Amino acid sequence: MIELTVNGRPCRVEAGDSRALLWALRHDLGLKGTKYGCGVGVCGACVVQLDGRPVHACTTTLAEARGRAVTTIEGLAAEPDHPVLRAWLDEQVPQCGFCQPAQEVAAAALLARHPEPTEAEVDAALGPVLCRCGTYPRIRRAVHRAARYLREGVPAPSGHGPALQRPGPAPDPGVVLNPWVRVHEDDTVTLTVGCAEMGQGALTGQALLLAEELEVDPARVRVVLAPAHPDYTNPLLGRQVTGGSTSIRGAWGPLRRAGAAAREVLVRAAAERWEVAPNQCRAESGAVLHPDTGRRVGYGELAHRAVRLRAPRDPVLKSPERLRLVGRPVPRFDAPDMVTGRTVYGQDVDLPGMRVAVVRRSPAHGGRLWDYDDADAAEVPGFHRAVPLDYGVAVVAADFPAAEAARDRLRVDWDPGPLAGLGSAAVHRRLREGLERSGEARGLLGRAEEALGMASRVVEADYATPYLAHMPLEPMNCTARVEQERCEVWVGSQAPGDARQAAAEAAGLPPERVQVHSAFLGGGFGRRLQTDFVREAVAVARHVEGPVQVLWTRADDTRHDFYRPGHAARLRAAVDDEDRLDAWWMRIAGPRMALGGISVPYDLHHYREERVEADPGIPTGPWRSVEASNNAFAIESFVDELAAAAGQDPLTFRLDHLTEAPRHRAVLEEAAQRAGWGRAAAGRHQGLAVYRSFGSIVAEVVELAVDAADRATVYRVTVAIDCGRAVQPDGVRAQMEGAVAFALSATLHGGITFADGATVEATYADQPILTLPEMPAVEVAILEGGGDLGGVGEPGVPPLAPAVANALHAATGRRLRELPVLDREGRLRS
Repeated sequence: MIELTVNGRPCRVEAGDSRALLWALRHDLGLKGTKYGCGVGVCGACVVQLDGRPVHACTTTLAEARGRAVTTIEGLAAEPDHPVLRAWLDEQVPQCGFCQPAQEVAAAALLARHPEPTEAEVDAALGPVLCRCGTYPRIRRAVHRAARYLREGVPAPSGHGPALQRPGPAPDPGVVLNPWVRVHEDDTVTLTVGCAEMGQGALTGQALLLAEELEVDPARVRVVLAPAHPDYTNPLLGRQVTGGSTSIRGAWGPLRRAGAAAREVLVRAAAERWEVAPNQCRAESGAVLHPDTGRRVGYGELAHRAVRLRAPRDPVLKSPERLRLVGRPVPRFDAPDMVTGRTVYGQDVDLPGMRVAVVRRSPAHGGRLWDYDDADAAEVPGFHRAVPLDYGVAVVAADFPAAEAARDRLRVDWDPGPLAGLGSAAVHRRLREGLERSGEARGLLGRAEEALGMASRVVEADYATPYLAHMPLEPMNCTARVEQERCEVWVGSQAPGDARQAAAEAAGLPPERVQVHSAFLGGGFGRRLQTDFVREAVAVARHVEGPVQVLWTRADDTRHDFYRPGHAARLRAAVDDEDRLDAWWMRIAGPRMALGGISVPYDLHHYREERVEADPGIPTGPWRSVEASNNAFAIESFVDELAAAAGQDPLTFRLDHLTEAPRHRAVLEEAAQRAGWGRAAAGRHQGLAVYRSFGSIVAEVVELAVDAADRATVYRVTVAIDCGRAVQPDGVRAQMEGAVAFALSATLHGGITFADGATVEATYADQPILTLPEMPAVEVAILEGGGDLGGVGEPGVPPLAPAVANALHAATGRRLRELPVLDREGRLRS
């Protein structure tokens, strides 16, 4: 029995001295705001205060916490309008929100010690807490805002501020007007959102689209995540999938039509009630008005009459000039729960009688279980049973620590599988060998090979990108319960429909017998498009009575990913006597998922690209911006080399060759002007790049310096984006800031390596991601070029790597044609 004080209340935990404080909080006390991210004290998602000092709860034992005061996010949230939490809301910090409780707890501890912290003190205090979404610029601002609130008091929230009150639980089941819209007696509306929320702000953006056409105050809209169902199919992808930067693009038409159709039947219902023509009525703020008589009736009173009316197939949508919510600053609907630690992620699911499982997996990709012995594992207190899988053994126990301890005591024999002996050198060799073969020709214009053969000036360069892990802060997890004729799954998935199908197959049931309960995602970045972790949980649950949660360790998550593939690229171009581009030829080699996302907008007479499939067999999958992240690095780095060959400034060279691409020119000019192109501070150097992906065009200017020890510091990134129309402008800025952090992590540090068919890296210690001290200042400009609605979550990633490489060349004179640009010691590659 361990006694300690948690959030001001005395608590007793029936556990041994060695139990991690994290699991005492989460499992024994039910305080889910403190998260499991790595278990080894590296990611910081578990940070709490111990006697006012921040500690990693995953490596702090109950013996160390005995008799001491523990403060978690729930303790901070108990204080009305806590200055730190309020500052987090006012700055709209969260994206996926998973790390924010720890960030806030660390910030509160800092401000208690240093009421007016310097930037260095902020970086030192919050640097140990990682944010994969890249909310660092907002965290910095929020800390300083919280310091001001502590000095001056917390101001009353404004009507348009981020303390926007969301409606509480629905007062009644409501009336379903269509699959998205449910109207309640108190005139509130529940929107069922078919996409996942993983930090992109989709819930808020989609709610704005609905509220716009339904004519309802956004503060009266509650949002729930949809189950797996065909009604919520993403029209751009043909499945119920969140990816490809389609959350808002895919909802733009369907949700506006759903809101407009609901509005029209509500107006008709009021007109029937008053015995007037519908065109004499109008919808406004959750009610229908009859201006001639001043009569008004709320949606709640009309819903039962409206549901009996036939909904229009083609409701009238607002014209662009009548839009009053789209494009206006509206705080994120889900931020208050994220800031207070109330958001329920997959790992927070807690069901009566639930057990936890951890899997011992084959080290090698494609390896199989040969045999195992669980005699030693069974001696661990809390052990329930071992479940053999094709590729490993799941150990089911009372809680995660018991399952992990028992798993580590298994004796296992493996069949190493088809990749036995495969290492990084062989992987790279296979990719490079692909460049020596002809490939599938695409994008043919003129006769590129002939033009190059006749040219007097030809530039050629090879580039390479590595395999990359997703590494969301929340490891993969899924909770499942399988009964004779029914299966339930609780999971944060980017593809609920696919998850349902995978669960059905694993359970041996038809899909209609499977129910998927959607949870928030502690980061996705494409990893949670896969269904392996869903299938696995259901397979384990078939052998367990009651629910079981399969929780991956951080090492599992890193070593058993579906990686962004590496690739190799060879580019050749001819520059004529007038320093104009004439011909462009490129060949790319790698797994199929690395062979697309190519955008070359420059003026050319001859063009040819070839795609060579060269796949070493490592599991691959979508990664934020997918193959655009590979090929933008090669293309936009090469354009800088061409500018140098022509003796021109990189910006001028690009602009001169974009005569047929006005939107590219516009974002380039905007980013360059805001960055002060050509006027970097003393000792600093700039690089730029522009790229189109997912329907949007993004230009980025990087400003950095390199010291005498070959260590690079990125000080500033200026971003300009044309996404057609910004539905939620601050959300666009947040995604650009996050994309810079995500891409900078990969550019500086990213690279998965292999030995004997297995991934070498295990945690953030050996596959680092960007920390707050490394985060540059980011300025974002949003242009609306009038094109179709473009994506936002992914397009900010591709230009960053080439912009960094181009800035490094300006600083050092060296062309870095392979990523990452830093070696394991943090110095520039030679």
